[in-house]
Amino acid sequence: MTYRPDPRFAALGPDFATPVDPADFPLARPIWWNTRWAEAVGLSMDAEARQRHFHRFKPLADNKARPVAIKYHGHQFRVYNPEIGDGRGFLFAQLRDEHNRLLDLGTKGSGQTPFSRSGDGRLTLKGAVREILAAEMLEALGVYTSKLFAVFETGEPLHRGDEPSPTRSAVMTRLQHSHLRFGVFQRHAYHEDADAITRLVDYAIEALLPEAEAMEGDRAAALLAATAKRSAQLSAQWMAAGFVHGVLNTDNLVVTGESFDYGPWRFLPKFEPGFTAAYFDQTGLYAYARQPESVFWALQQLAGALMLVGDRDALIEALQAYPDHYRAALIESFHHRLGLEPLGTDADAAFVTGLLDWMKDSEVAWEALFFDWFCGGAERADASARGGLYADEAFAPVRSAIAERAPVRPERLQHSYFKRPDPIHMTIETVEGLWAPIAERDDWSDFHTIIDAIAEARAGYDLGRGRVGFLPEANK
Repeated sequence: MTYRPDPRFAALGPDFATPVDPADFPLARPIWWNTRWAEAVGLSMDAEARQRHFHRFKPLADNKARPVAIKYHGHQFRVYNPEIGDGRGFLFAQLRDEHNRLLDLGTKGSGQTPFSRSGDGRLTLKGAVREILAAEMLEALGVYTSKLFAVFETGEPLHRGDEPSPTRSAVMTRLQHSHLRFGVFQRHAYHEDADAITRLVDYAIEALLPEAEAMEGDRAAALLAATAKRSAQLSAQWMAAGFVHGVLNTDNLVVTGESFDYGPWRFLPKFEPGFTAAYFDQTGLYAYARQPESVFWALQQLAGALMLVGDRDALIEALQAYPDHYRAALIESFHHRLGLEPLGTDADAAFVTGLLDWMKDSEVAWEALFFDWFCGGAERADASARGGLYADEAFAPVRSAIAERAPVRPERLQHSYFKRPDPIHMTIETVEGLWAPIAERDDWSDFHTIIDAIAEARAGYDLGRGRVGFLPEANK
């Protein structure tokens, strides 16, 4: 793939971002380089170039001459905050992939910006490791996610209230299809700047959402309709992956419907609707089962910002389509994870409901169920450590429903991943177990072992086929 720079965001002008300088870090220790995605966007480079561009953040050729911190507001736990923005990250570069999609390279932990407030603009090394694990695991499970592109340890001792301090520091770069958060629109609505919102709508449609360009009528409503469908698909993918994002504030959701910004995330150990990821989410606002509703609420806030330039009735109509999009996407996502073809009838929804009811009652390990029954492999499932659960009479309706559905590409079961007795999983115990030897003796062997296992899972499931770069179905 040839490197194709295209720094489009700068054309919006100074109302949308502020130029910033990266921090000068005392250490440049390479921790992570995403070779697969570097090759996919034409950025394969040697170690010296990686350090130059992704630690010191010297501009890429023909790209942004200087990083910018994007201006935005947002609802944080449903309380509006006009004092936020890119406080410890910036937009570093933009480029196009082989499918001509515009991509962003954005940072986290790259230093203070005008929006840092009392923060130090830094990122802990543990935080960077957690982001790598979340993005890699979600990609393996077929979720439309940002990709961790590069991580360098930076040599500064950091003090944090939620982990032993001082702790090690890092700077990371992520690759994703957009950093255009709902909160960017909210900021300009807050200032009643209709012209700015119009420019944002045009940028989003022309650069990021080709399906919206094809829609007739009000452009703001077309943007909302496309974003609502993509967001519904993302919500369903999280649910099928058993993933809890943790902080679904409006500044953590983007118009492309892509999962990103992994702070207090968790994966379900078992089906538990009220399971939360963030210790500070004391009311369970962003619990596992509340995520689809939380995304819908955030979409309503985006609609409110777009009301300044869009047709009210058309925007309402775009919003009202979300529940139907979500229901369809949920059926598709659960079948996709199981490697099964939906029947295309009302029985599909009943199957998903019955499966989840049984998972809740049986307390089966979440990831193990999908691993055992992938492509309807009853023989594998019965021979697994969970075989006793599957022999129970209560499972019989689920077993029967699985048998009714045709497997999709069952040859995948011949992959080495499915010769394992148990699947790879990323519960909090796994994450903390990986971090402990790094923190205690700088031993990365367990981390590399599990990264290799995730790569094996990604190849085995091969859930990305038909989803170019894990784009939602709307953009095939």
